[in-house]
Amino acid sequence: MAKLSAGILVYRLGREGYEVFLVHPGGPFWRTRDHGAWSIPKGEVAAGEEPLAAARRELAEETGFAAAPPWLPLAPVRQPGGKTVLAWAARGDFDAAAIASNTFSMEWPPRSGRLQSFPEVDRGAWFSLPEARRKILAGQVPLLEQLEQLLGPGRGA
Repeated sequence: MAKLSAGILVYRLGREGYEVFLVHPGGPFWRTRDHGAWSIPKGEVAAGEEPLAAARRELAEETGFAAAPPWLPLAPVRQPGGKTVLAWAARGDFDAAAIASNTFSMEWPPRSGRLQSFPEVDRGAWFSLPEARRKILAGQVPLLEQLEQLLGPGRGA
């Protein structure tokens, strides 16, 4: 069964158009990756969990932030690895430098027998829509396109 994730695409109106908040995954695998590595704050929907509740929970766990309604539903996207992402857009504005992420543990270095703890998200940032298209995982670009359609032409490019 394919995994199901839910997330919030937070946006704000900046000086030169709309901006979106993206997060960079923590851990050693992603440390040096930038373009094509960022994501909306999202995570797996637990069995029996309502997807919007999961999206809000994941935003809080990965960033320490909360967004407020209205929640604008976006069409689901299927990422290349088979995961389906359900997402909602919500207006928000917070200090990306104040991000506070939960952590995960993994054996690092590989086969060392040592467990190390890493933040699930090591940083967050606001990006213009054109820059976000370069930063975000390819499978999530359609979420940006849907947001731009919802917000209307002329403000994001």
